Amino acid sequence: RGRIALVKAVAEGYLDLLSPGFVHQMSECLDCRACEAVCPSGVEYGKLLEPARTQINRVMPRGPVSRGVRGFLLHTLFGSPAMLRAVSRVLWFVQRSGLQALAKSSGLARLFGMESLLELAPRISDRFFVPRDQRWQPNGAKKATVVLHAGCIMATAFAEIDEASVRVLQRAGCEVLAPSAQGCCGAITVHAGDMDAGRTLAKRNIAAFEGSGADYYIINAAGCGSTLKEYGHLFHEEPAWHERAQAFASKVRDITEFLDEIGIDEHLGRIETTVTYQEPCHLAHAQRITQAPRNLVGKIPGVTLVEMAESSLCCGSAGIYNLTQPEMSQRLMERKAKNVAATGASCCMTANPGCQLQVQAGLRRAGSAMSVRHVIELLDESYRIADREAPSRDTPATR
Repeated sequence: RGRIALVKAVAEGYLDLLSPGFVHQMSECLDCRACEAVCPSGVEYGKLLEPARTQINRVMPRGPVSRGVRGFLLHTLFGSPAMLRAVSRVLWFVQRSGLQALAKSSGLARLFGMESLLELAPRISDRFFVPRDQRWQPNGAKKATVVLHAGCIMATAFAEIDEASVRVLQRAGCEVLAPSAQGCCGAITVHAGDMDAGRTLAKRNIAAFEGSGADYYIINAAGCGSTLKEYGHLFHEEPAWHERAQAFASKVRDITEFLDEIGIDEHLGRIETTVTYQEPCHLAHAQRITQAPRNLVGKIPGVTLVEMAESSLCCGSAGIYNLTQPEMSQRLMERKAKNVAATGASCCMTANPGCQLQVQAGLRRAGSAMSVRHVIELLDESYRIADREAPSRDTPATR
């Protein structure tokens, strides 16, 4: 309520847009949407916060270095899949060559204030998931044709999850397409207060997907899915794109939501393990999807799900919040890691790459060896076990 009152005061001219208190409050908010999920009046707070951040950033004075770094990250890096892959290859080399470990052990990372950044940096995949207009056929009778949104961080740091997503969708009877013209969903730019750049990225995805003829657009990253579902609002003042954006958004499904709806191949292999589930904010609060991931995990023979305390409390990742608000982010990370570790589970499941990185970092700091995995990874592993136990069974095509 307080932040909404501040936004109203600025809109009515009672408070300056660059008032330090206003700027601080707009920046410190996680944009986790937890308030939306419990608001009795149904106020869509995110649709107030993100335009407020955009207004601030349009007039905020910045030095040349700050402008350059922000422009490179939001426009160049996330605006170009090829550039993101090039930078990711450099990071892959730094990680595999031992340079990252040397920077940490020698104290150079701490000296230059990069210790936390390196700790949170994803381990880049050995091979990337690159959309090249691939078309994977379903395993058995076709239920639907779907487009897989490859994502940015997901396609370079978690490429194995994209690949697992294709295989699991095939097992569910889906023809899977990966349009080459797709790109970043725009979530990072929108959350960072650059809605203009977000619209540019959105237009590329709308144009890339709407000609595919797909029944649904599938996303395996909760934060990206939330933004894709809100494309209609993003273009509410652009009539030429508004209708196309709404049609696009109507087809977007989180992969756990979609699989729970259409039903999965239940020839699953047994995995004897105990898991807990960390709810991504933009899945639980923004998209209101809480049961579907649990339903999928519950279908795997041998898996025991132990609920953690405060499973839907933000882990502190929140896009780039862990970089812009490190102190608050760390407090949330430590609280989340404590709740995860207290379950005694062997693995923490989630459905968003940012959460996966944040929870992993928190558990490492707490001295826990618990793994953190995407729900789809566990399903894919179960299918592979089932295939080994029944080698004569038809298996889906691979990339």
